[in-house]
Amino acid sequence: VQLQASGGGSVQPGGSLRLSCAVSGTSLSSNAVDWYRQAPGKQPELVAFITSAGRTEYVDSAKGRFTISKDNAKNTVYLRMNSLKPEDTAVYFCHLVKDSRPYWGKGTQVTVSS
Repeated sequence: VQLQASGGGSVQPGGSLRLSCAVSGTSLSSNAVDWYRQAPGKQPELVAFITSAGRTEYVDSAKGRFTISKDNAKNTVYLRMNSLKPEDTAVYFCHLVKDSRPYWGKGTQVTVSS
């Protein structure tokens, strides 16, 4: 199983980014996928997840601004982030658990700064 995250970058406050997580080796139709982020000096934080059935949940700070979605045909999960704030600055990782084993993609840096 491999996860490849992409789409990070530098934006100004109020800007938007869309992160992608391409999954191989397993199917999104049978696995949930999470997005985590880790800011410098802080613990990793679960931002959002989407289940195999498409149910979604968000951390309070992301509600109303972030949208997680997936394309089962492309086996890719997306995280659309709008109204970005400086406190959203972090490395973002996608993650799934299969057969009780966690898999992580390499992170993608998101920097929100004026």
